[in-house]
Amino acid sequence: MVAFAGVLHERDDVRADYFPVNTIREDFPILRQTVHGKPLVYLDNAATTQKPQAVIDTITQAYTHYYANIHRGVHWLSQQSTDAYENARTTVQRFIHAGDSREIIFVRGATEGINLIAHGFGKKFINEGDEIIISAMEHHSNIVPWQMVCEETGAKLRVVPINDEGEFLFDEYEKLIGSRTKLVAVVQLSNALGTVNPIKKIIEAAHSRDIPVLVDGAQAVPHMPVDVRELDCDFYVFSGHKLYGPSGIGILYGKSKWLESLPPYQGGGDMILSVSFEKTLYNTLPYKFEAGTPNIVGAIGLGAAIDYVSAIGMEEIAYYERELLEYATARALEIPQLRIIGTAKEKSGVLSFILEDIHPHDIGTILDQEGIAIRTGHHCAQPVMDRFDIPATARASFAFYNTHDEIDVLMDGIRKVIDLFK
Repeated sequence: MVAFAGVLHERDDVRADYFPVNTIREDFPILRQTVHGKPLVYLDNAATTQKPQAVIDTITQAYTHYYANIHRGVHWLSQQSTDAYENARTTVQRFIHAGDSREIIFVRGATEGINLIAHGFGKKFINEGDEIIISAMEHHSNIVPWQMVCEETGAKLRVVPINDEGEFLFDEYEKLIGSRTKLVAVVQLSNALGTVNPIKKIIEAAHSRDIPVLVDGAQAVPHMPVDVRELDCDFYVFSGHKLYGPSGIGILYGKSKWLESLPPYQGGGDMILSVSFEKTLYNTLPYKFEAGTPNIVGAIGLGAAIDYVSAIGMEEIAYYERELLEYATARALEIPQLRIIGTAKEKSGVLSFILEDIHPHDIGTILDQEGIAIRTGHHCAQPVMDRFDIPATARASFAFYNTHDEIDVLMDGIRKVIDLFK
């Protein structure tokens, strides 16, 4: 059985032992190098993922063969770039199963996607005394924009608590939903804890009261299949750089009924139908939200990244990474001085931990000397750290190019850290 997104799926035809990880690793040139004389063990995938050669080649080809500005040019290069850019939009649509490519907005990343909705939705639909619900495990990018909306409108931010395992407390969530609730914004997979939230159930509870839901899918999209129509979310955001694509590109999905009702986020070229000094008429979806020259090659590179992971299979990736996490968790529990932060029943991709009397930054620094790249700090989730009464964690985060051997190297490195501080 494979568990992801809170659903169990029969996968008798897939076994982690058969996953072609060694072949896949050959597609990632950066993984072949050494760091401080040691083979690189890259376990910082929740921060950003490495790029396969197919994405690198696509970006190079775009810049060397058909790069030009899009939509407004009649010459051949512009038409080629426009076609590649719009084909990438269609690729994203298919990948997350959106109903219409007009519902796919290219943005700089998940952060900009959330800010876009906070700006437009807040301006049009949120008033003094209204409420916005988020959870206690949110990334700062799904906290601060809503705080800004509350400051501007006089609305209130309501926070769903989490338990000691790092799980979303659904009963408390239902108690928070009220007549003044105007929006729910919640993460699907926590970057700090690895918790996979019961997102469909969360959405159903909100929709039963006609409340729209925004889902932060930045961590979820690289690790599991996502179907926005099956989830029935109103908005969904994710970043390209966490999905093996370029940085500076991301996706906002929104149901067309909502996107059509929201004002533009920015003004400029390409988001207009006509401009005079008396009045401007805005463009149709999706261009109403894509002012100025976009990250053309970033979008094309993201399309290539989606093609790459789709060829492997997102269910296969989810199964293999879940098995990696289970192995890493079992190995971590063999170390008495190690405490795992985030032990939800439904997890994916993230092992956050602390060591007795050793600061996480020291852990990361020493592991780096062993060629091991992890993340240390609050992971842009300071309220999570406050919830567990700790300043920071060390975080190993996994991708489908990681191996069991690399987890063994990590555990050996952690033991070296402990020995150094004895």
